[in-house]
Amino acid sequence: MSSIMTNTAALTALQSLNATNKSLQDTQARISTGYRVSQASDNAAYWSIATTMRSDNQAMSTVSDSLGLGASKVDTAYTGMSNAITTINTIKQKLVSAYGQTDADKEKTQTEITALQAQLKSYADGATFSGTNMLSVSTASGTAADVKIVSAFNRDAAGKASISTIDVKVEGIKLYDSGAAPTTKGLLDAARLGTTGAITGTAQNPTMGAAPAAGDTYSVATLTVKGASDAQIAQQMNVVDAALKDMTTAATTLGAAKSSIDLQKTFTSNLMDSIDRGVGQLVDADMNKESTRLQALQVQQQLGIQAMSIANGSSQSILSLFRG
Repeated sequence: MSSIMTNTAALTALQSLNATNKSLQDTQARISTGYRVSQASDNAAYWSIATTMRSDNQAMSTVSDSLGLGASKVDTAYTGMSNAITTINTIKQKLVSAYGQTDADKEKTQTEITALQAQLKSYADGATFSGTNMLSVSTASGTAADVKIVSAFNRDAAGKASISTIDVKVEGIKLYDSGAAPTTKGLLDAARLGTTGAITGTAQNPTMGAAPAAGDTYSVATLTVKGASDAQIAQQMNVVDAALKDMTTAATTLGAAKSSIDLQKTFTSNLMDSIDRGVGQLVDADMNKESTRLQALQVQQQLGIQAMSIANGSSQSILSLFRG
């Protein structure tokens, strides 16, 4: 049936052309943005997952920066500790040379030891990076605070976010503690028993030149061979040797922390790349597929326009029925 009120063919052609134009618009949007899912209306679930993971990846980028800063802090402390160990070895040599010397020679040796002690303090005070110094601290009371390095941003199965840290125990590696009342002084300014070299909380100054008394203590930072007896110099060597062992352990601790930071930094970088790939698989557009689809839709659009023209033209044929 032909009708001048309702052109069914034209309506069908129009619906088909509108659908083609909508698909063409979506394809052009994917090509221009590079995303198959660029907003929540495209795919709510995928968009939500991608948005959350992108946010987490930005947080992990900050974690990577924190690890780099932490590595620099640990490197600085390790450099100071390494130089201090070298200087301690030199002090140990001076003590050995002082054993059996005359008082005049011991006084000269003490001049060298004093200069080395000042150098130790300089190394510790100078080992500062971004306001953090692990070798020379000032603890008001109790123990020195740990240095915490942000190492990971985590999200559990329930969606709860948390932060992990690599903690460097400053209390075990500090060389000097100028605080009012720390639980324990640093490795170099702490009082050590002359008999064993162990750190003690009770200082007992020796009487220089006399035989060692039970409980006599020495500090690497202040020990002196001037006026000391050979027996006291032997005890000072015990103290220096014990301090050297403690410093070697502290250097090992710093080295282990640096290794952990480097491993975590590599892991974080790989994890960020993995998340980027995962998000891309969810929301990125396949440009080869979209370009092929674009060409097909452009052809469909042209055919739709042609169909509309034919459908509208069919109504014109009704006029021929009324011509005389």
